[in-house]
Amino acid sequence: MSWYGDGMGTWGAMVTAVSTVLFWVLIIAGIVLLVRAQARPDRTTPGGRPTPERLLAGRFARGEIDEDEYRQRLDVLRGQHRPLPR
Repeated sequence: MSWYGDGMGTWGAMVTAVSTVLFWVLIIAGIVLLVRAQARPDRTTPGGRPTPERLLAGRFARGEIDEDEYRQRLDVLRGQHRPLPR
C-alpha cells in the first residue's frame, strides 16, 4: 500500500505542525484584537472627532471656562438646561 512512498516524511510533518499552530495563533490574535477594540471606551464620535462633552471638559481643564459655565453648558448638552441664578 505504499505506492506513493512513505508519506509526508519528517519535513512534511514539521511544516504541517508549524502551519497549524501558526493558523490558530493568527485566529486567536484576531479575536483578541476585535474584543479589545469593542471593549475600548468610546471617547470619540463615529467620525473620530471628540464628543462635545469631552471638548467642554478639555476647555474646563485648561481654565478657559469656570465651573458655573462648565456646568451650565454641560446641562445644555445633556438636555437639562437650568438658567443660572443671577
